Amino acid sequence: MINQLLEFSTIIGILTTAIRLATPFLLAALGEMFDQRAGVYNLGVEGVMMLGAFIGFWVSLRTGSSYIGILAAIFAGVLMGLLMGLVSITLQAEQGISGIGLFMFGVGLAGYLFRITIGYITNIEGFQPIKIPILGDIPILGTVFFNHNWMVYFAFLMVPISWFILFKTTWGLKIRTAGMTPEAADTLGLSVVAIRYTCLVIGSVAAAMAGAFLTLGHTNMYADNISAGRGFIAVALVYFGRWNPWGILGGALFFSFVDALQLWVQVLGLKIPYEFAVMAPYVLTILALVLAARRIWEPAALGKPFNREGD
Repeated sequence: MINQLLEFSTIIGILTTAIRLATPFLLAALGEMFDQRAGVYNLGVEGVMMLGAFIGFWVSLRTGSSYIGILAAIFAGVLMGLLMGLVSITLQAEQGISGIGLFMFGVGLAGYLFRITIGYITNIEGFQPIKIPILGDIPILGTVFFNHNWMVYFAFLMVPISWFILFKTTWGLKIRTAGMTPEAADTLGLSVVAIRYTCLVIGSVAAAMAGAFLTLGHTNMYADNISAGRGFIAVALVYFGRWNPWGILGGALFFSFVDALQLWVQVLGLKIPYEFAVMAPYVLTILALVLAARRIWEPAALGKPFNREGD
């Protein structure tokens, strides 16, 4: 069994799969990072992913264009972000409860729309791999890193872009201030409400794209529970990565590698119970979070409604 896993071609296959599987985690977790940096945590990421997955797939199926499908998923993400903002920022509902409500709404709506519009499993062409010139020809590295569809490249590119925005721009400073000391931000003339709304929309768009990746860039089909808990893992990755894009990247790669490993264990037909193989990534992620919990730091105003003085 070990010899099969250590074969060179198998190792390359596992690494290539891990890079692809990291995409939804990266997109959803980076979006949630912006939410939490601004002081709002959104436990509805899973629901947004499911709705984005369905909307992207259905529009792609009807129009024959996966690019139109991804635009439709983005629009759905904007609406879900605004809905979360209305409930948790404007109405100041408890963020954990409103997030769970958004999760249930997204999952339920996606399942209902699937049943009344399609009702059966079908396939689409989806996004095809794009081999990067020159880089794609590098032995081993070219296969592992530079022969994926555009959404994979986009997700990894968003890591340094997110870091630069968050730590090297004025807008990033405003976001961090809104999440740490919203009263000070308000005193400086910043609109904490506008910043938090904007970040919620960005986070929901990223989550919707993560869901759309599953149907347009990975499986090329839609099925109930296609996100399989990835939205909740994405929320956990924000804590694991200490609200830093590079830390989130490390966590996403760790989880995707273990996920890819269990898939290859099944593909190779190794004598390991199916349930244990599927369970392994989640168990290891929980253990990693337990170890990371000892050094957790979080934005001081995370989860706390903001009220202007005198309101």
